[in-house]
Amino acid sequence: MPLTRSPTSIDGVIVVETVPFVDHRGSLTRFFCSRQLASLIGARQIVQINHSRTAAAGAIRGLHFQSPPHAEMKLIRCLRGRVWDVAVDLRTGSPTFLQWHAEELTASNSRMLVISEGCAHGFQTLEPDCELLYLHTAWYAPEAEGGIRFNDPRLGIAWPLPPGDLSQRDQGHTLLPDNFAGIAI
Repeated sequence: MPLTRSPTSIDGVIVVETVPFVDHRGSLTRFFCSRQLASLIGARQIVQINHSRTAAAGAIRGLHFQSPPHAEMKLIRCLRGRVWDVAVDLRTGSPTFLQWHAEELTASNSRMLVISEGCAHGFQTLEPDCELLYLHTAWYAPEAEGGIRFNDPRLGIAWPLPPGDLSQRDQGHTLLPDNFAGIAI
């Protein structure tokens, strides 16, 4: 099954589109193939797969990241509904430092967002009952966990819907300090 890769304005944040095989019975979509994605993944391995369900439209999850030595690449797909998926470059010295990129991921558009180490990730549901599948190249490490407030003015993310239904954890994320130098990857 063919796939196409489209770079974004942020190095290491890539949109991957797959072409489903469709016939009278339905469809088959390859979600992951290490051979086809080898040039993106390199020597990394997928070590953890998570599935999230979010009930309310407008809900925001994120912005989350893991710091080295537990930094992770994430590959995200929407299994149900529609989400506005966001990556924020937090890498020290990156030419796109503190810039963000968003993609609409849906159950039907067969897109996957690949987010490199050193980038934060979050999303907003655009309709009720959304499900996402996350493939991670590092195990969850609570001691390396970090977060940024979804409405940090230094980022200026233009969420498409009024923000709603944030977890206590995500509400508690702080704004970036003025002296934030980024994450050294």
